[in-house]
Amino acid sequence: MLRSYSHNATKVTNLIHAGGRLQQCYKIHIPPWRPASPLDEWVAKDARPISLRQLMVFGRSLTEARLISSANYVRTELPTRSIYFSSTPSISCIDKSNRLAHRIRDMQTLPYVVVTNPHMSQVYELYYKAFESFRRVREIKTLDDNERLCKVISSTLQEHLTVIPKLAMGVLECRDLMNPSDMDKFMNTILRSRISRRVIAEQHLALTETFHSHSHFPDGKPVEAEFVGEVFLRCNAKEVVERVGREVQALMSATYGPSTIMPEIRLAGHLEATFPYILSHLEYIIGELLRNSIQAVVEKQRTGRNMNKPPPPIDVTVCEAPQHVIIRVSDQGGGIPRDILPYLWAFSKGPRSNQRLENLNQVPKMAATMQELRVTDEALPGLQGSAETIGNQGPSSTSTHETSLSSLTSRPPNLRLGMGLPLSRVYAEYWAGSLEMHSLEGYGCDAFLQISKLGNKNEQLTMRASMDAI
Repeated sequence: MLRSYSHNATKVTNLIHAGGRLQQCYKIHIPPWRPASPLDEWVAKDARPISLRQLMVFGRSLTEARLISSANYVRTELPTRSIYFSSTPSISCIDKSNRLAHRIRDMQTLPYVVVTNPHMSQVYELYYKAFESFRRVREIKTLDDNERLCKVISSTLQEHLTVIPKLAMGVLECRDLMNPSDMDKFMNTILRSRISRRVIAEQHLALTETFHSHSHFPDGKPVEAEFVGEVFLRCNAKEVVERVGREVQALMSATYGPSTIMPEIRLAGHLEATFPYILSHLEYIIGELLRNSIQAVVEKQRTGRNMNKPPPPIDVTVCEAPQHVIIRVSDQGGGIPRDILPYLWAFSKGPRSNQRLENLNQVPKMAATMQELRVTDEALPGLQGSAETIGNQGPSSTSTHETSLSSLTSRPPNLRLGMGLPLSRVYAEYWAGSLEMHSLEGYGCDAFLQISKLGNKNEQLTMRASMDAI
């Protein structure tokens, strides 16, 4: 039997079995009606994918005309990249482009009971508000116009810091209301789209700051710099592994106690290899892999027979090929439990979903690009000292707008969200890379991260699951 009580578009729904046992009780929020025609117009437009090389070349010789051109690209791309948030699981739209309009439409085609979940509904409202804001921005013709656009971009980025935890909680709460594979496809698509929007938005903000900086001379010869906007031109895997490794070890030591011996991180291979990349993307992926490995080794050591012996090391191998770089992370942490392995890349299912949902309630904000899953100092007062070091020791871009440069690793080790590996794969595949995991239960894991070395691969606006189905 279904009983509903409405009040200002909010309903409290009780789902009761025939025997009278209460099965589920939560508030649902019905999104307000909106005309479809503005959305239809933008859904018909395709997104224009970009590559790291395009971002670099465009931003290197920055002039007023190029900055205005960048502003108009962002102005037209963000609404297109926003629109897909959909009442039946119509996943066919996943193969299309990835901006705001398409994501709103995706949400509109989700099952009604999923869309009215309070977390999903709040995300829908944020996306539609952003879509309306950007579609109403007129053509950028002057630097003053660009400044107004940048204010809209910055405020929207700030508002959307809560989107990922809300999405994650919504997916977990709705895990029995929709086919798990469709839910994971939806989550992968919306996260990939989110990365794409924040990449172009934050890149434009960074270029604007560069243009107005005292060191920029529009008519002068381009100056060699480490960064072009948010793109780090000479990203070095060795330096990232060493820096992030120290930070993760410090966090683990603060959590488990100073008497706990941390496993050594050993590097081998082509340690001088460099490649263009968005540094925070790589820091996030490496941070998650090292975090998982160190935590597994430490916990196995604490419960095993060799508590007083040094833990086995974590071996990181860097391999440089003509077109890509492969990073292997190997540990002896006991491998992945058999009950977890089938859900390793899943957002919506798994034997520990209830615990993940409880943990997500403790994470108020997660930013989308420039380090996913940013945990605020206020949320983790006991770890402020550790959190401040995460992501702040390496090279940084010239941008000063608030981003999520604090690493995911700043959260306590016992706050398991179950999203680290799936999100890392989304990041890796976004720039045409890959992330694979091989587990030997009882021994350890090998993770393989492949990165395009040349920066000439377009952002991947179709998801892995869609490509696998071809």
